[in-house]
Amino acid sequence: MLPRIPVTATLGETVNIDEWLLDLLACPACHAPLRADDSASELVCTNETCGLAYPVRDDIPVLLVDEARRPGEAG
Repeated sequence: MLPRIPVTATLGETVNIDEWLLDLLACPACHAPLRADDSASELVCTNETCGLAYPVRDDIPVLLVDEARRPGEAG
């Protein structure tokens, strides 16, 4: 089994995302790769013009554009 990448949640909880899953996921809006944001428990689009941040809830990425936080918005 591949290693898990620990991501620290805002409430001090640890969220685990399999590395192979993170490699497969893409931003629903622009299809760019996603990266884990350790401090906010989010997956963030790597495309600088998009930059949407998708929440991770109960170790499940919520990849809905309507649920995403825009760059510069408070979490």
